[in-house]
Amino acid sequence: MVSSEMLDVQLKKTPVDKVAASDSDNDIVKRVQQGDKEAYNILVLRYQHKVCDIAFKYVNNYVDANDVAQEAFIRAYRAIHNFRGESAFFTWLYRIVINTAKSFLEQNQKHRYSVDIDAPDFDSQQDVRGLLVTHESPDSLIESEELQQVITQAMNELPPDLKRAIVLREVDGLSYEDIAAVMDSPIGTVRSRIFRARQFIEDKMVQFAQGL
Repeated sequence: MVSSEMLDVQLKKTPVDKVAASDSDNDIVKRVQQGDKEAYNILVLRYQHKVCDIAFKYVNNYVDANDVAQEAFIRAYRAIHNFRGESAFFTWLYRIVINTAKSFLEQNQKHRYSVDIDAPDFDSQQDVRGLLVTHESPDSLIESEELQQVITQAMNELPPDLKRAIVLREVDGLSYEDIAAVMDSPIGTVRSRIFRARQFIEDKMVQFAQGL
């Protein structure tokens, strides 16, 4: 994932046995900050798939997503001495990934007009059945392809701030505290945005159900 030339670290030589699986992110970060470059590979292995998934939501291309992920890990490595543990490591890394993806889109004219860099498009291939778990609908309706299309369309109609908040919560599974850190917003604002987004989507679902 990360260039060995740029980081002087090689994933294939990661001494996994030196870092217990139970070691916390912060413990590993401290080792890196103290000069143990190889320990950083544990963080790469731990989060590389999540980082690629995040990047893909912005660039909509697996090749570009891999490039963005690699650059994000490099940026995180270079800035890791600035990490103070005030938020979870993944929250800190998440923001770096988003900023890296935005920079990538700004530098590639072909993406600029097709992608909203503040709110990645929600496509029909994403699993939307986990959304709105409090919505009381028949199982058959929840499983229907038509309803998934309704949810997808509703997600894409949300204002960018509401869309980003609901994606971070329902798709990426971040806590309210982590979303507040990622969006640089008060937690009350985050809760409000998620509530409004859920309400908008549920209204669309109700309209769909009434039309059956």
